[in-house]
Amino acid sequence: MKLFDSELKVMEVLWEEGPVPARRVVEVLGQRIGWNKNTTYTVIKKCMEKGAIRREEPDFVCHPLAERETVQKEETEALIEKMFGGSSELFFSSFLRERGVSEEEAKGLLRLIRKKGGEKQ
Repeated sequence: MKLFDSELKVMEVLWEEGPVPARRVVEVLGQRIGWNKNTTYTVIKKCMEKGAIRREEPDFVCHPLAERETVQKEETEALIEKMFGGSSELFFSSFLRERGVSEEEAKGLLRLIRKKGGEKQ
């Protein structure tokens, strides 16, 4: 499921707070990024059309149907495919060159790589 940046902002609220009335999503996004009620409701509706959110009455309670981890995985795969020709190696080398990691983060990444390398494909 492809979610646009605006839809991800709505999903972030639901992932953080769980099922909440739409008015709570309006309140949070109004504070965070200055969205008004109409903008927020429009984006909620788009998320519902995509199957990312289920709405229940009373109070227009929004339930996240798309899981954060699933969306993160899909977005990451799309980024790597689009910007790095599908190459994880190019992605990581660019990331490390531009951002870098601490020694502790590097050790954690090495553990993950070794673990993943030991899995059967």
